[in-house]
Amino acid sequence: MAETGAALRTVAHNVRAARTRAGLSLEELGRRAQVSKGALVALEKAQGNPNLATLVRLADTLGISVSALMQGPSEGRVRVVAADAVAPLWTGEHGGEARLMLTTSGPAPVEVWRWRLEPDEEYPSHPHQAGVVETVSVTSGRIILVVDGTEHTVEAGQTATFDGDTPHTYRGSGTGTCHLIMTVHLPPGPTRTA
Repeated sequence: MAETGAALRTVAHNVRAARTRAGLSLEELGRRAQVSKGALVALEKAQGNPNLATLVRLADTLGISVSALMQGPSEGRVRVVAADAVAPLWTGEHGGEARLMLTTSGPAPVEVWRWRLEPDEEYPSHPHQAGVVETVSVTSGRIILVVDGTEHTVEAGQTATFDGDTPHTYRGSGTGTCHLIMTVHLPPGPTRTA
């Protein structure tokens, strides 16, 4: 539980700092991100338990990556992250999960995610800010990628990419577990620092 508390304090600090840099009040950030002011107050006090959708909406609104909300100070030139060292940000009803492994630094950061989806388990995502590009590489199993209402089957050994500024859903398909690596390429912007 100490790790969870520390992670929540980091998110609280980073949300408050990014909101201040953007010159947004709690009310304005809440309106733009579609998050209640009460939830934002609690989050900035390191209370509550924000879900992945809330973190994505806040990051998109603040013009930063999800991991910029979650990461502490840089630890050096090379970072090695083990999958079990990162808590899932999303857990599906059948045991699937999504872990944000890391985000690259620089003016156009890239988030690297590890996903596991069980058959018929899905994660619907709201559209991201303009310029976001997602790439999905299936390492085992199969998913149905739904982009703007159109279904695309992506199987082990295949990679798909699409503009993330449209509604999209990831759905496990077939009879076995699907494992995939997803990258989220964020557009360049001056406010993209933690």
